Amino acid sequence: MFMSAISYRQASQSDIPAMAGLRSAEWGEQNYWQNRIAGYIAGELDPQHALKPRAVFVAMQNEALIGFIAGHLTRRYGCDGELEWINVVPGNRGNGTAAELLRLLAQWFMEHKARRICVDVDPANSAARGFYRKHGATDLNRQWLVWDDISMVMAD
Repeated sequence: MFMSAISYRQASQSDIPAMAGLRSAEWGEQNYWQNRIAGYIAGELDPQHALKPRAVFVAMQNEALIGFIAGHLTRRYGCDGELEWINVVPGNRGNGTAAELLRLLAQWFMEHKARRICVDVDPANSAARGFYRKHGATDLNRQWLVWDDISMVMAD
């Protein structure tokens, strides 16, 4: 079966319903996520310690959103930035989509002079923890992982 190419770009307002649908498939109710993501992008809803600016990138295939990543600047845990969310449709996991989204966000962080980046990961989410560790993150505490220098993601 031929798979069409995946393209990546900054998210737009029109992507919010698809991002909310993807996020809510595993993490709750779509209306909640639609409001949460819209507020995050607009800078109206701030995670604790979040600073502006923030970035959201999407992965597209056949005009369908198949993944997204979001991050912002922060001072949490002595970090410069925080990866807020990453989601990829199950059928595209393991094909490099998440890794490319992570590289895009890493590049954005570096452009904003943010090197030390943290991410909140459920200790029971071994798939996510494995993905982040594969790309250079280490334990910060029981709940959080950290890249001491996010530029290492660019070398993957």
